[in-house]
Parts: sequence; structure tokens; C-alpha cells
Amino acid sequence: MDKSLKWRIAVVLGVFFISVLYVLPTFTEQPPSWWPDKKISLGLDLKGGIHLVMGVDLNVVLENSAGRLADEFRRSLADESITAVNVVKGRGTTVEAEFPDSDSMGKAEAFLSKNFPQLSVSRQDGLKLTAALTSSEVASIREMTTRQALETIRNRVDMFGVAEPDIRPQGEDRIVIQLPGLDDPKRAVELIGKTALLEFKLVDDSRSAEWALANGLPAGLEVLYEKEVAADGSERRIPYLLKKVPLMTGEGLVDARVVSGRLGEPEVSITFDSRGARQFERITGEYVQRNMAIVLDGVVYSAPVIQSKIAGGHAVINGMRSPDEARDLAVVLRAGALPAPVSVLEERTVGPTLGADSIEMGLQAGMLGLGAVLLFMAVYYRKSGLIADAALLFNFPIILAVLACFGATLTLPGIFGLILTLGMAVDANVLIFERIREELRVGKTPKAATAAGFGRAFWTIFDSNLTTLITAMVLYQFGSGPIRGFAVTLSVGILSSMFTAIFFSRVLFDLSLSGRRAERLSI
Repeated sequence: MDKSLKWRIAVVLGVFFISVLYVLPTFTEQPPSWWPDKKISLGLDLKGGIHLVMGVDLNVVLENSAGRLADEFRRSLADESITAVNVVKGRGTTVEAEFPDSDSMGKAEAFLSKNFPQLSVSRQDGLKLTAALTSSEVASIREMTTRQALETIRNRVDMFGVAEPDIRPQGEDRIVIQLPGLDDPKRAVELIGKTALLEFKLVDDSRSAEWALANGLPAGLEVLYEKEVAADGSERRIPYLLKKVPLMTGEGLVDARVVSGRLGEPEVSITFDSRGARQFERITGEYVQRNMAIVLDGVVYSAPVIQSKIAGGHAVINGMRSPDEARDLAVVLRAGALPAPVSVLEERTVGPTLGADSIEMGLQAGMLGLGAVLLFMAVYYRKSGLIADAALLFNFPIILAVLACFGATLTLPGIFGLILTLGMAVDANVLIFERIREELRVGKTPKAATAAGFGRAFWTIFDSNLTTLITAMVLYQFGSGPIRGFAVTLSVGILSSMFTAIFFSRVLFDLSLSGRRAERLSI
């Protein structure tokens, strides 16, 4: 046995071992601690539960943003000693300002263009200016609002204790929520519709959280946790010992945005209203050099050190490890401070009986189809057909392992995609076997015919699978829900079938022909 065959056998055994390792948790109640904890979950159509479509009222958020800009513009003009007769919020996302003379209006226009880039300024009849939110600012607010609503709903659903919820945006102003295993839509809607609670709490640095957990919590204190995700995907909970009574809540927080720090590092800039600004200034002046935790729905998102008294209603949270972390923190802050009105557009309850019937019918169809394919290959290609059958069966653990690795949710269309993939998996073996037969007819030895058959059929197999893979990618990109589930299982199945047909089957052929001079090949 040559070295090439040995390392290829090692690769096959390694893939098989890893696949089994990732598949077993899905079918095991309590796997050992060293096993991967991710598993395949069943979708709403298989397990039953609640399907909700929530509409986010983005217009309200845009009008509120314009109103805050009008207030800020009015205060800024007063600070710059620029006289204005009136500054009010206009229709929709506009700000209207009137001035006593052209000189004041010119100064205000220049100041507005320089300090409010999110507004597009135009002159009206008389001494009036109209400023409207730019298209890029409107798009940014819409995107942030949708992300904010998603984060708020996820927090609420996590507290609800739903296993494997599916929450995703649909279009620009809708959110699809699937809660498998639940049958009380009224309770779910009430929970999801609540506003996230944002709190600022002082960290007790007189003792550690671990000490408090071991010796009992003193009166007036509590332990809350921050979730930290490592580079390998593992999650760690960091405990904080906090004063139970918050210093302030997020009622006065009006905005949170990602900005760039002095050295280019991402930071989160937060803005309070006038009342919140005074309260925040008092708190930061009183607790300089102390840690203040930012808590959303009982989870610590950050615990920065108060470096100095912060006045003006603006603060910056630094120490972010990545732009994504800063953006997520800004989203959860806005989620607690500026929730968009959300309404139920569609509500549907799926019974578990329908899901059980779907699984049973899907399994029956899969077993019948698989059995027919296995029998045909064994009869038509004889011993080589058995190799193709082994390669086909090898697809099962590989596909399931990839789905489990990504924590995929299996839906009924996903099962159909899996069945279709297994039916298509033997196509590559058929192409290879027919090519081997042609090489044998011209007088080549079994080893030479096998090598030529695999080598010359490769690009045909690659091209045919590539076109199907592109189609699956398009379905995933432009589809949603079950369509995406079908596309995922189809894509994984295509890649798996190429590996088993081209690599695994070749290993079995070479293994059967090694160590002896084979004069005939059963094909």
C-alpha cells in the first residue's frame, strides 16, 4: 500500500470520526462534556409552535429623529448667538426654521450644513429654511431600527425560554418570529411587545463577585453576568457584583451610535435628553474612577470606568474589541431607549401533529427512494455498485454533521432537499463508472481504467454540480424561511456528494485493487 493511499484513508477516517462526533449530540439526551454542544433543531413545520410576523413602524422613529434634531438645532443656534424666530419640526422628517433677517438665515444655513451633515438644507420663500433627513440618514435609521427591534425581541424570547427560536428580518419593516414548541400566542405577543429595560448600576469593588456567590449576597447587592464569546465560539459568563438599585435607567437615553476613537478604535457615543444629561453628570461626578455597569434586561453589556465628570449629555463607551461589538452595544442601548412601535401583522399556530406526520412521510419517502437507488446500483454495477452505495451512505453523517455544526434548523423543505441530494449523489458515480467501462473496452487494465475514469470524469462532475450549487446560492440569497432551508441542505449535500463520489469512492477502488494484480473489475 503506497503512502498516497494511506493518507487518503486517514482523511476518510478523520472525516467520518468528526462527522459522528458532531451528529451524536442531536440524537443523545445528555452527551459528555467534551462533545460539541451544537445540534440540529426542528423547524416550526416539524415541531409545531407559533409563527408571528411583526411590523415595525419606521415612520414614527424617523419623525422622532427629526423632532430631536429640531430641538438640538434650536439649542445650537442659541449657543452660537444666531437669532431665529422659530425652529420647529415640520411634516415627516423635516425641520423648519424662520429668521428675522437674511444675515441670520445665512449664518444658520452655514452652521446647519457644517454641523448637521445628516440634514439636507433648502431655502423657502421668505426668510425660511427647511432641512430634511438625507436619504443615507433615513436608510441608516431604518436599518438601525430594524436591528434594534430584532435585538429587543431576541432578548425577550431568550427570557421566555424558547428552545431554538427563529427570528429574522423580512423586507425592510417586518420581522418573522418562529417559536417552536409554544402554543400560547397571546402570551408570546405580550412578552415580545414589551420595551427592553436599560439600567446603569454601580459595581461594588469592595469584594469580588465570586466571594459573594460563595459566602452569600449582602443586602442591596446582586450578581449579574456578561457574556463573552471566545475566538473558538465558546461562551464564558463573567460575573459582576452590582448595587441592586440602579443609578439611573435608560429613560433619558435618546441615541447611541458607533464612532471612531482617537486611535481609530470603535467606540459607542451615547446621548441623553436634558433631564438625563443632568442626572448623568451628577452620577459621573460622584463616582469618578468607579466602574458603572450598563445592564439590559438583566445582562451586563459593558462595565467601563468613569474617568471624569461627564457634562453636556454626551458620553463615550470605549474598550470595544471589534466594530461588531461596538455596533451590537449601540443596538442594545437604542433598543432599551428608543423602541419602535411593533404590531402583529400575522399570527399562526402550527400543531405538533402536523409536524410529526410530515417527519414520518418524509422519512418514508426517503427510505423508499434510498432503497431503490441502492438496489439499482448494486444490480447494475455489481461490486462497483456496492462501492457507490457505501459512498452514498457516507453522505448521511457528513451532511448531518455540517448542519449540526452550524446549528441549522431542519424544516420540511430541508428534508426534501436532503432526499433530493441523496438521489442526485449517485450521478457522479454513474459518470465515473461509465467512463471506466469505456476505458476497459479499449483494453486498459483495471487500475489504469479506474485512474482514467476518475480523472476524465472529474470536470464533468464539477461543472454539473457547480451549476446546481449556484442555483442553491441564488435561492438562499433571495429566498426566506423554508426556501433557505432547502437551499442550505441542497448546497451541503452537493459538496458532500462530490467528496464521497470523487475522493471516498476512489479510495475504495484503489484499496480493492492494491496489493495484487487485478485482471478483472466487477463493474
